[in-house]
This record gives sequence, structure tokens and C-alpha cells, in this order.
Amino acid sequence: MGSVELPVADDRDRARLQQLGYKQELKRGLSVLSNFAFSFSLISVLSGITTTYNTGLRYGGPVSMTLGWLVVAAFNGCVALSMAEICSAYPTSGGLYYWSAKLAGKDWASLASWVTGWFNIVAQWTGTASVDFALAQLIQVIVLLGTGGATGGGYMASKYVVLAIYAAILVLHGLINSLPIERLSWLGKLGVFWNTAGVFVLVVLIPSVAKERASVQFIFTHFNTENGMGIRDRVYIFAMGLLMSQYSLLGYDTSAHMTEETKKADRSGPMGIVTSVALASVFGWLYLVALTSVVTDIPYLLDPGNDAGGYAIAQALYTTFHRRYGSGAGGLVCLGFVAVAVFICGSTNVTSDSRMAYAFSRDGALPFSHAWHRVNKHEVPLNAVWFSVTIAFLIALPSLGSQVAFQAMVSVATTGLYIAYVLPILFRVTTARRSFVPGPFHLGRYSVVAGWVALLTVLFSLPVAYPVAEANFNYTPVAVGGVLLLTVAAWLLHARFWFQGPVANVVVDGG
Repeated sequence: MGSVELPVADDRDRARLQQLGYKQELKRGLSVLSNFAFSFSLISVLSGITTTYNTGLRYGGPVSMTLGWLVVAAFNGCVALSMAEICSAYPTSGGLYYWSAKLAGKDWASLASWVTGWFNIVAQWTGTASVDFALAQLIQVIVLLGTGGATGGGYMASKYVVLAIYAAILVLHGLINSLPIERLSWLGKLGVFWNTAGVFVLVVLIPSVAKERASVQFIFTHFNTENGMGIRDRVYIFAMGLLMSQYSLLGYDTSAHMTEETKKADRSGPMGIVTSVALASVFGWLYLVALTSVVTDIPYLLDPGNDAGGYAIAQALYTTFHRRYGSGAGGLVCLGFVAVAVFICGSTNVTSDSRMAYAFSRDGALPFSHAWHRVNKHEVPLNAVWFSVTIAFLIALPSLGSQVAFQAMVSVATTGLYIAYVLPILFRVTTARRSFVPGPFHLGRYSVVAGWVALLTVLFSLPVAYPVAEANFNYTPVAVGGVLLLTVAAWLLHARFWFQGPVANVVVDGG
């Protein structure tokens, strides 16, 4: 990619971006609040907790969720702090892969950037697929319960109908993300309001409506070992149950990917990361406790033969309102409220995906890169938006032939993103420990400590059942291992001859 001479910009953000090697192509129209809003809306605890509650309930139950959430939040906080510090030093849309290139050292920069970037973008695409597919499933359950439930002749959509709903959602998200960034920022702010208001309303409403509530002891100490999957080891079960918490607190790298569209990016980006994680951790735990307070019969809630077809939280809310008022309509309203939060979350996912694809292709890492880093007259990477939507649709196609496809998408998104998160942190506390020059946001003497704690957050990919069979096989190790294998193979056979990592498209003076 050729270099072009640009005059020194008066704008501090533009000048800093030029120092990092890039010209300003995206419109810088986001405030610190807007930057935070994108990450908070993408984390969306209403979305993550509700759609993966079955996993936490099955593996360990209440204790693996309510106490497990606190464990994950503590470690996740260290990841967020470490990422915020690096984001402050390198506020670019490339985010994680750019950071790895700068921190890994000259000899390893290109390979580190290549591996981190591919893990990041594949996990983001899979994350979008998991969120929007979860929304399609949630809509299907709402329709099922609204038409009488599985035991009352309600409409049970086929897997083809669910896939069609999923495709429609993706198209809507593509259209929304074709809008200028100023309009997109309003959706992010709506996501903040919706998730915040939703948590407060549901935390008060759900326990107050319930005629039968779980005891405090049950909520915080009951351990469910009856997972129906043949797993009996309690430590193993607890680790599996943490997937819900891990998945529900992911997505704050969005603040980094939006920095080239954010004012005072070296401060606003880090603040977006830290505040979104902190607030999501608190709100998520409150929501989780409120939901678990109406869980009184775990086997029934997980039973595929119940009215909600085994969708635990949908059944719990429907039953709670039906017992109180003789109708489950209130429960459907609650699920509808959650569905809006999931929709906003999915749209924000596509925003983050497109910015990552734009940045990665700007450095020539994606096939047909010349197409994906173009911006339209509104300074929106339109091609990258629809490219990301298309990839997300293709990722969900295996759902037609596998009952565990959604679980695999959740696991791949979680594991892949955590790997991408911790790779630059690893380089920060090892090869770049003394050479790293922090930005305005820094941790001082606690930087290295937070970094090493952050590295402990990556857990192994575990099979979801024992003995392993075709019907319940967890494809996560295969998928994550496949990404690693293909990425390294592509590097050795092809990319090492031409991929240089982040490529400056301006003349860097002293950068």
C-alpha cells in the first residue's frame, strides 16, 4: 500500500492517528459516552444471561452462576484494565492485532499481529452469529408460548424457519449499520438505556410477581449435578457453568475498534472499556440473582417437554406470571423486552465486526482486502458491513444439521475472543515490559500484576458431555484448534512472505 504525504493536522486525534501510521478516513463523531454505549450495548447482560442461562443452570446451577459470575467478573476486570491501558497508547480501529504487532517485538510482530487478528475477527463473526441466532430462537419461543405452548398445540417453528428469521435479523442489522455513525451512536445510547432500565425493572418485577421463590441459600449454594450429560466431577461441572458468565461479559473490545471514530480517543476508548465492564458486572449479577429467585424446579425447566421446549428462563417467567395472574402474558412481555436488548446487541456486534474487518483489510490481511477497507460518502465502511453480515450467516448454517451448533458458536466466540484479548497483554508484560510507553490512561506499578492476572482468564475448551457422542459432541476444541492450525499454516505457506502487520498509509514523522 503506497504512502501519501499529509499535512500535520491541528486536531489532536488526527495527529495521533497519523503518528500511528494511518490517515483519518472514518468520521470522528463519537463522544466518550457514545464510545461507552457501543461496548455496554454489545456486552448487554440482558442478552447474554438470558440466552445462555440454560448452560449455567445445567452445569452447576445457581452456585456456578451467582458465585461464578463474581469470579469471572474479578478476572475479567483485570483483562479490561490491561486492555484499556494498551488502548490508550494505541487508539486505532485495528485494536488487538495492532497492539500485538507493536508489543511483540520486531522479530515476532508480523506473526503476532496475524494470529491475534484472525482470532479476533473469527471470534467476532461467531459472536454476531451466536447473538442473532439466539434472538431467532428467542422469537421462536415467544411465538410458541404465545400460541399455547408445546403442550397446548403452540406453533413450533422448524429449523428452516428459525434460520430464515435469523437471516432477516442479519439483513436488518446490515441496513442499520449502513447509516452514518451519528445515527448509529443513537442506537448505542438506546442500548444503554434499554439494558439499564430493563435490569432495574426486571430485578424488581420478577421476584415481586413470583408466588414461589427460591431461598437465599438455594440461590447462592445449590449445586446442580444432574446435567443429563454424564458429568459428575464437581470442579469440571463448575468450570463448564462459567461459560455463561464469560460469554455474557464479552465484547468490550468494541470501544477499541471505535477509537478512530471517537473524540479524545486515547482517553475515551479506555474509559469506554473500563466503565462498560464495571457496570455490566454489577447489573448482570443483580439480574442473574433476580432470575434465579424464580428457579424452583431445575429438571422441569430444562425438560424439552415443557411448554417452552426446554428454554428454562422462558418457562420460568411464563410460569411465574401464570401462577399469579392466570396468564403468562406478563412473562412474554418480559421476554419481548429482552428480545429488543438482544436485537440492539446484535446490531452493535455488526458495527464492531465491520470496523475490525475494515482495519484488518486496510493492512491487507483479508482475502480481497481492497474491497473491504473502502468507505462510502458518509465515511462508513459499507462493504465491510455486508461482508461481516454474510460471514455471520454462513457460520450459522451448521445449525441445520447439529443440535449443539448454538452452544458451539457461543463457546468459539468466548474462547476465541479471550485468546485475542490476552495475546497483546501477554506481550505487554513480557517482551514490552520495559519499552511500553503508556498513554494518558495507565495503571502505573499495578500494570504488570493486572496483566498476569488477566492471562489466567483463558480456560480450556471442555466437552459438554460424557461419554462424548455425535449428538452432543462439543466442536469448540476442533473449531478453535482449526482456527489456530489454519492461521499458522496460512502464515507459514503464504502470509509470511508478504504480510507485514499494520502498514502505514501516511508518512510517519518520528512515529
